[in-house]
Amino acid sequence: MSTNETPTFAELAAKYRPVFSRIAEDSLQRELDRTLPTEQIQWLKEAGFTGVRVPKEYGGDGASLPQLFKLLVELASADPHVPQAFRGHIAFVEDRLQAAPSEDRDEWLTRFAQGELVGNAVTEIGTVALGDVRTKLTENGDDFTITGSKYYTTGSIFAEWIDTNALRPDGVEVAAIVSTDTELIQISDDWTGFGQKLTGSGTAVFTQAPVQGKHVYVFSDRFSYQTSLYQLILVAVTAGITRAAAQDAASQVANRSRTFSHGNHDETRHDPQVLEVVGRIAAQASAAEAIVVAAAESLQEAADAHGTESEADAKREAELKSAEAQIVVTKLALEASTNLFDGLGASAVSTSQALDRHWRNARTVTSHNPVAFKARIVGDWLVNQAEPPYEWYIGVGRPQKDK
Repeated sequence: MSTNETPTFAELAAKYRPVFSRIAEDSLQRELDRTLPTEQIQWLKEAGFTGVRVPKEYGGDGASLPQLFKLLVELASADPHVPQAFRGHIAFVEDRLQAAPSEDRDEWLTRFAQGELVGNAVTEIGTVALGDVRTKLTENGDDFTITGSKYYTTGSIFAEWIDTNALRPDGVEVAAIVSTDTELIQISDDWTGFGQKLTGSGTAVFTQAPVQGKHVYVFSDRFSYQTSLYQLILVAVTAGITRAAAQDAASQVANRSRTFSHGNHDETRHDPQVLEVVGRIAAQASAAEAIVVAAAESLQEAADAHGTESEADAKREAELKSAEAQIVVTKLALEASTNLFDGLGASAVSTSQALDRHWRNARTVTSHNPVAFKARIVGDWLVNQAEPPYEWYIGVGRPQKDK
């Protein structure tokens, strides 16, 4: 690494691309067999990817947010499940980076640099009203125990820690970071979606699992731009899927021996109409990545504005740019993963190739936090200066009072 505080992207790429390449080698087979990328995530832990944003003084890389998101797009093109599994970890790292200096902060940053991973578990199970939290903390001396059930627990099955939310005995909503080194937590790989099947996004059940008192944080004190960060990670995954579709389109055409009698050339690789399809998909992939990196610049500005008078404005800008990125990249990914088949023959739909995985994975990841709402939020700000919402929940809606 260079002696500068922030590494160059070339240095980061040289460190992590060999691992990404190894992850890509068997990604298709893992998809076909529904094999969780446990080993592949361990490779990333050993390589230091859990500490990519951690300052060098703690043993991390000290990468900027735009650099991180460029890496996430590349990793998603190798296997889109893996960066999504890191989503909760990336957010908690950011939270600790923005925390005031303390022994607790130092401990966490050191853990991240040493390869410890944090999973995510926030969504309540069942007919829970919007915003309600049923998971509870119970006092246990100076510490607590936690009891409750969560779904969409992305990455937790691979992790040493789970970042979850709960109510303290006094009713305050908190984030509790729970060690997975206990039999009092059961994590199930029971996600039933047709895409992104290998993110470890299933159920976590806490049965009086121990929680250290120092690992409980008031939820409202979390870093300000967390919703935009969470969403942009999914957009980066989507951009990586688009890149993978472009790579498969080019590879399939380059290696295709059969052609059509009503085509334009004796070899598909020289058919101008097919080449146009490949070129358009490649352009969609490049555009998707550029949009993600541009939005990550706004995230970096929000991070840099922490504790300043411009923090609120930077937080809003990051939220809007993340929403705009989701709106556009969603369309690019779904078009690319569909148009992929326009340049290929019927053999491309073989289940052994699983080229449909690009559309299924893109459709699944882009269904998080519906894009129609994001377009409305952006429009409402531009027209009416309506502040975007910064907390997202899913649950049973409460009846609205008559006005």
